[in-house]
Amino acid sequence: MKLAHWMYAGPAHIGTLRVASSFKNVHAIMHAPLGDDYFNVMRSMLERERDFTAATASIVDRHVLARGSQERVVDNIIRKDKEERPDLIILTPTCTSSILQEDLQNFVDRASIISDSNVIFADVDHYQVNEIQAADRTLEQVVRYYLDRCHRQKKLDKFLTDAPSVNIIGIFTLGFHNQHDCRELRRLLRDLDIEINQIIPEGGSVEDLKNLPKAWFNLIPYREVGLMTAMYLNKEYGMPYISTAPMGAVDMAEWIRQIHKNVNTLARSSSSKRVDYEPYIDGQTRFVSQAAWFSKSIDCQNLTGKETVVFGDATHAASITKILAREMGIRVSCAGTYCKHDAEWFKEQIQGFCDEILITDDHAEVGDMIAHVEPSAIFGTQMERHIGKRLDIPCGVISAPVHIQNFPLGYRPFLGYEGTNQIADLVYNSFALGMEDHLLDIFGGHDTKEIITKSLSTNIGLIWNPESRLELNKIPRFVREKVERNTEKFARQKGIETITVEVMYAAKEEFNT
Repeated sequence: MKLAHWMYAGPAHIGTLRVASSFKNVHAIMHAPLGDDYFNVMRSMLERERDFTAATASIVDRHVLARGSQERVVDNIIRKDKEERPDLIILTPTCTSSILQEDLQNFVDRASIISDSNVIFADVDHYQVNEIQAADRTLEQVVRYYLDRCHRQKKLDKFLTDAPSVNIIGIFTLGFHNQHDCRELRRLLRDLDIEINQIIPEGGSVEDLKNLPKAWFNLIPYREVGLMTAMYLNKEYGMPYISTAPMGAVDMAEWIRQIHKNVNTLARSSSSKRVDYEPYIDGQTRFVSQAAWFSKSIDCQNLTGKETVVFGDATHAASITKILAREMGIRVSCAGTYCKHDAEWFKEQIQGFCDEILITDDHAEVGDMIAHVEPSAIFGTQMERHIGKRLDIPCGVISAPVHIQNFPLGYRPFLGYEGTNQIADLVYNSFALGMEDHLLDIFGGHDTKEIITKSLSTNIGLIWNPESRLELNKIPRFVREKVERNTEKFARQKGIETITVEVMYAAKEEFNT
């Protein structure tokens, strides 16, 4: 647990609520004080929908602190069971109420005796994990609960479907472009003649989870949520899974080849079901995705030599880094992720595609790194977008945390062949290019408000003496900011605290400005 003004991933209970809210007819009850119950407002505002199962707060107040929570929590579970008739009720504390150290599993056991619904306690350590990790763990827990129950009751059907089929695991509410990505995956699988057995948790029913083992294999579009479930299904039921994100032309082709391998491996007994997807990859890459053509165009070649910084969740940051460096020839000065629990995988994926790797969940550290590098463009989260505004650096948003802007009304997938087009557009439009660069210099940019500092660090304290300030004011306005920025950068590198005219000329020699 961490106290901060702003975090890349929220508290653990938000991850649990996102999974519960994604399933049909699953109700979540938060054991929480007032102030922790903002999930319903956030969900309805961002997803722009009203038809979802709202979470209920079992409020911790002074009466609860005096008498204990058991009676209130059990009463709330029973009340929701009678009012909503859910298939499943999930009880979760928040990091605040966890301080009480109450035996909530005992409350669940008591309520289960009386309730007609299934009731489980979200088995998440709220002090050790964040929103993403909690969502991954909760989804695995729900799947395990229903499959284990069906196995005990001998109601589990392990026979594979006749036609090749898959489960898509990890599409859920408040995900970054998840709904658009899901639509694109449906289109791709339809083109490949592969049936979709189930999509969980978004829109799925817990009563249908018993049919998960009937699929030939599982697809995990994002490592952040769904990987634990896929590993459990692989261990207990021998189900193969593909965790490659189909993002970018190269990984898109690799993803389809992995599907090709799994289908042909499981279809050995029937030659009529064996497939060859190479012609499909070739056709889609050349005629549907425009990204491959664009990467060879003069417009994309104009980006050669431009420096960028990439930061986001592990899946999106790794994929965008590889797309920029491998497919578009753009230099990535630094790539990073806030998913510290997946740091080893992230480093392995982007090795050789960037100059520097940053693993942190501290936005101030990310901001200082961007201020130091001064890239031509940033590809990050909404926080990097705000950092870019302060530093006058354009930013394309490529990852959660989400904002209302990340729920566009139009079709904007990041996965699949249409996703390659969207990413190419995002990358190109994030740079200030050619005549635009010149016009921004002449007219002082889009915003005429003075920028006080070009660094996010608060401990630098550079001082311009009167002579150097006078010399700076003699420089034409349309290049003055650039000279000021380069001079301050030079001073910071040399450890100089007071900028003189001599420092200005030394900086001019250094940067040739």
